[in-house]
Amino acid sequence: MSQPSQQPRPPLDARGAVDLSTLVRPATPPPGSPGGLEAAAAYVRDVDQTTFADVVQSSTQHPVVVVLWAPWSEVSQQVAADLAALAEEDAGRWLLARIDAEGNPQVAAAFQAQSVPTVIALLAGQPVPLFQGAYPRDQVRAVLDQLLAAAEANGVTGRVSGGPAPTPEPEPALPPLHQAAYDAIERDDLPAARAAYEQALRENPRDAMARAGLAQVGLMERTAQADTRAVREAAAAHPDDLDAQLAVADLDVFGGAVEDAFARLVELVRRTTGEDRERVRLRLVDLFEVLGAADPRVVAARRALAAALY
Repeated sequence: MSQPSQQPRPPLDARGAVDLSTLVRPATPPPGSPGGLEAAAAYVRDVDQTTFADVVQSSTQHPVVVVLWAPWSEVSQQVAADLAALAEEDAGRWLLARIDAEGNPQVAAAFQAQSVPTVIALLAGQPVPLFQGAYPRDQVRAVLDQLLAAAEANGVTGRVSGGPAPTPEPEPALPPLHQAAYDAIERDDLPAARAAYEQALRENPRDAMARAGLAQVGLMERTAQADTRAVREAAAAHPDDLDAQLAVADLDVFGGAVEDAFARLVELVRRTTGEDRERVRLRLVDLFEVLGAADPRVVAARRALAAALY
């Protein structure tokens, strides 16, 4: 992938390399400051000899393109800028590592970089010479396409982490009564939350969100002052005590043991009749609302309840 006019570059080897540290140049301006490169973006890293090993290691996951540049070389700065723009276009398919050749002579020597810019790829830890000197951007694009094809052929197809997170969609505003209920729950005013959801249901009896919210508030009210240990001991000691069984089922749902709660109440439906059975059935339906009809645990429990009833 090097220029046709040049001889193939030798493998990574420090022998015979030019030590760029012998050149006396001003200190490199920091990225983003006058005279320096543009600030590093999502898929661009500024690398030195202390962090270079990390970049080599990352090339086992995704391709890395290394550009050796110098602050006095406008050509190298332009190549680095073109590569940065192409890295952003490819959105994480490869990482651009920018290395100040004069500030990191050991890295430059390892790549036998005798001039800047020098551009090398790292693929699964192995160097792949790309080009030196000025290179038109459209030709750089073609070189990168060849690199990505080689990476795919070798199974190096990961993405660069740390890119910009997708912008989340703004949450839709809640209806006023729902917002009032939510705010009341936040300040631990459950009676006000209940009143808001009940008003929402009076205005629209088909308001599924209000029905679910009311069920959740009911569960919070029933468990708010419960002594967990006492409730569980009472349920274990009195398996036929309806209140004790309903109370422990509430605690189980509130604590995440949903299947245990549903199994307990379905078994109670099987063992009861008349008003007691209806009371248990209504509590199950209320707890179904807490989790939502689409929850697979609710779907399974509805089938079990139907079998217990009929």
